Amino acid sequence: MVVPELRPWRAAGPRLARIADAVRPRLARTATAVRPRLVRLGRTVSSQVTRPKTWQYTAGAATAGLALAVGVVTAAGPWDSSGQRTAERDRAAAERPTGGADHGRNSATTDRAPRPAPSAATVLTGLGGATGGAKPAPRTKALAKLLDPLLDAPALGDRQSAAVVDITTGKRLYGDGAGTALTPASTTKIATAAAVLSALGPDHRLTTRAALEPDTGELVLVGGGDPTLTAREDAKGFASLRALAEDTAAALKKDGVREVTLSYDTTLYAGDELHPIGVDDNIARITALMADEARADDSTSGHAPRVPEPAVEAARSFADLLKDHGIKTTPPGPSKATNRARTLAEVTSPPLSVLVERMLTNSDNDIAEALARHTALATGERPDLEGAGKAIKAELGKLGLPMKGTEFQDGSGLDRDNLLTADLLTSLLTKSADPAHPELRPILTGLPVAGFTGTLTTRYESGAAGLVRAKTGTLTGVNALAGTVVDEDGHLLAFAFLATGTPNTPEARSALDEAATALAACGCT
Repeated sequence: MVVPELRPWRAAGPRLARIADAVRPRLARTATAVRPRLVRLGRTVSSQVTRPKTWQYTAGAATAGLALAVGVVTAAGPWDSSGQRTAERDRAAAERPTGGADHGRNSATTDRAPRPAPSAATVLTGLGGATGGAKPAPRTKALAKLLDPLLDAPALGDRQSAAVVDITTGKRLYGDGAGTALTPASTTKIATAAAVLSALGPDHRLTTRAALEPDTGELVLVGGGDPTLTAREDAKGFASLRALAEDTAAALKKDGVREVTLSYDTTLYAGDELHPIGVDDNIARITALMADEARADDSTSGHAPRVPEPAVEAARSFADLLKDHGIKTTPPGPSKATNRARTLAEVTSPPLSVLVERMLTNSDNDIAEALARHTALATGERPDLEGAGKAIKAELGKLGLPMKGTEFQDGSGLDRDNLLTADLLTSLLTKSADPAHPELRPILTGLPVAGFTGTLTTRYESGAAGLVRAKTGTLTGVNALAGTVVDEDGHLLAFAFLATGTPNTPEARSALDEAATALAACGCT
């Protein structure tokens, strides 16, 4: 996996301690309840062997064992919506290299690329599934009593759209302006993820290649729209520009070529490269060729200064790498590979399932805009901002989702003219858990885990840590949170809270977190 799902024990220690503190009262009550039986047992045994205070040792061991189990289960997560630990999925992929069928959807798998993770059967029917003795889902009136005052908080501004859905049944349990379309900020990425997974499938990969023109001897670095292409020494499972240069140099030498005219091709995309928000540390210029998301520092996520010409910089890096392998090049310039150009070497990205998870966990704007354009390419729309918006909306419509009032101006949510409803977001999450749509599962597994991963790492320091998985959304005056939560009775719920006109971002985030935490603690039956 690109984003580590098992945090180091040292980093996880404080959170596990908080979880242990949270369950300690329940464990104490359990120990008190069993104490009389243990005392009687101790008296029976004492006639044979004198063991003073046997019940204390036994109860203490039971308490310690339960606390340890809580810590181990928490650290071993996160868990996907079917009850499977995502780490198990990764281990299965490693141990079963022949698994994970490539479903023939132009995945362009190569020997260098990691193979798709195998499809896994459902481990649990569902935390709130139809099993004997399961408690009923939360009642609408009880949820309204719980959430109405929390979502009416001044910190959440003057307009809200909220919904809570039982994922097991798909029934909406709570709604407050659920059909009102508001600016969704980065929760837009949930829609982008669903659209690209539906259009291309989770096993599809993005290919960057080097092609040689037969007549001119021009070497063209052809961008495949993979923002995760990396020039760094440790590729960490991403497509490697270094590997591409090494293989290209070997192919050129085999043909007796030691010097080439180098060009680069970014024609896969159309339209303006600059996002409407302008030059910004949140996103690079949107181009089909870039390395390391055009970051000008060593960061891999979050805000960062970007190089002004990502394609040029990637081509220069490629030229330097070719030089290291004995191939001399001219300074790179723009071009377009012809149909006659012979591919010398290529590298491919991880599967879309991995890119989607990374996008959602880190709220990666560069991946989001790339996936939006690939959705446009897959559906016959022009691969620019407008075409990508049309493609996302059309693909979601094919899934039978409630699209009334929605507008997509980009794939990342940076554009304030995007409009989504809480109804659509909860429907997307519910559809992602539907066994009939396994291609959408990476949406659930990619959501940040409260208190542990991605944009929720530093939130939920207590309470619902580990129980909430949600995509965040933040713009000036706009705050949103959409994801899943396990309530006190074990029901898996989808929720979406959108707020516009928020006066203070930290206070708005806290208010949204409080609402999600209340859902986790709810036994509203």
